Amino acid sequence: MELDPVLLSRLQFAFVVSFHAIFPAFSIGMASYVALLQGLFVTTGNQAWERLSIFWTKVFAVVFGMGVVSGIVMAFQFGTNWSNFSQATANFFGPMLSYEVLTAFFLEAGFLGVLLFGRDRVSPGVHLFAAIMVALGTLISSFWILAGNSWMHTPDGVEFRDGVFHVTSWFDAIFNPSFPYRLAHMVMASFLAGGFVVAGVSAWYLLRKHDVEANRKALSMTLWLLLVAAPAQAVIGDFHGLNTLEHQPAKISAIEAIWETEESVPLLLFAIPDQENQTNHFEVGIPKLGSLILAHDPTAELPGLNEVPRDEQPPVWFTFFGFRIMVGLGVLMIAFAVVGLVLRRGGKVYTSRWFLQGLRLMSVTPFIALLAGWITTETGRAPWLVYGMMTHAEGVTPSLSTGMVLFTLLGYIAVYAIIFWAGLYYLTRVIRKGIEKDAVDTEESHRPMRPMSASHVPFDSDDDVAPGRG
Repeated sequence: MELDPVLLSRLQFAFVVSFHAIFPAFSIGMASYVALLQGLFVTTGNQAWERLSIFWTKVFAVVFGMGVVSGIVMAFQFGTNWSNFSQATANFFGPMLSYEVLTAFFLEAGFLGVLLFGRDRVSPGVHLFAAIMVALGTLISSFWILAGNSWMHTPDGVEFRDGVFHVTSWFDAIFNPSFPYRLAHMVMASFLAGGFVVAGVSAWYLLRKHDVEANRKALSMTLWLLLVAAPAQAVIGDFHGLNTLEHQPAKISAIEAIWETEESVPLLLFAIPDQENQTNHFEVGIPKLGSLILAHDPTAELPGLNEVPRDEQPPVWFTFFGFRIMVGLGVLMIAFAVVGLVLRRGGKVYTSRWFLQGLRLMSVTPFIALLAGWITTETGRAPWLVYGMMTHAEGVTPSLSTGMVLFTLLGYIAVYAIIFWAGLYYLTRVIRKGIEKDAVDTEESHRPMRPMSASHVPFDSDDDVAPGRG
């Protein structure tokens, strides 16, 4: 694999996006959860819901701040590394990003301060409205971003003339063939990410016997959410797969490592793809199940990569294993949600130590699955930047040198490693401090400064303690 500017630019953008993606996904789920908690407090008056709302708003503030910091660089890379792509797609992506700013960022900016710093300055109803608006803003933002990204996978509503994309139908371009499935898949992944983090933290608090009343409520409601969301994600993924088979058959061939077009394709549980020789080694599969799952017909014919020129084939190894990591973790999520339902009998779901410890470990799995799914879908599009219309080589900045891109890539890795460590360290401190039963919101503590200051936890103090109080 030669380290040319095209490959290095792809690696650089992939690294930044991978780092950034986990924070918006977490923010979407967390914003909706905070709005739900505030709504439950307003409607019931139960102080446990308010304590939960205060605590998880702090977590949301840290995650939101990390998302803003980690996402700034991506906009610069469009100009520094992908200037041909930026120029060619400006007629489409220029308005799309403007729509996101006008409909999502303005909404979030207008109500974020009220959500983070206005709890004692406005009525509970107004604070609830602010929470709903912030949650709605995160969902609208995902709408525009997924519409743009989906268009790159299934471009529609445009004409490509003289090296420039011209929009002929905004409706077709925005609501392109893969957009509804990708949006639903991503939003559900965000809810799963937020849900498993809440479940894992609540489980840890219950093991430490910290604010048992509030954390029982949090764990119970989250497990109900996961019981619905985890199987729903599998159903959405099935529809997404059917859509991908129709519009990006080469990606499906790479996902399943199908080299020759054939009928009754087995489902490969494991294999080692050999792209150079166009074959698999050490195959372990279930006969006909691949055709049944992918086409809903056990005898269906599925296209092989032999129908795709070698220079247009996706990198099978990454696509094949990325998909299996995502699906495997998805099955594990469904299993934990079902076990949680079984353990509800007799209240064992709150006292079973192995299950609570398992939930702690499961809190990271949605993020791993999200990254694995992103790797699958993006590498499965290669070598196309805009599927079937513009390759990565055609979209990269012409004047880039290998040394220049390698230097900036290493710089991003170093800087983001520091940012990630600092953010994770601070988030851990917020969680270790726990839910404060007697939290008093003062004028000074709620002086608006920046989103992360809403956590009210100093970065370098030693007064935080692991929850252990009842």
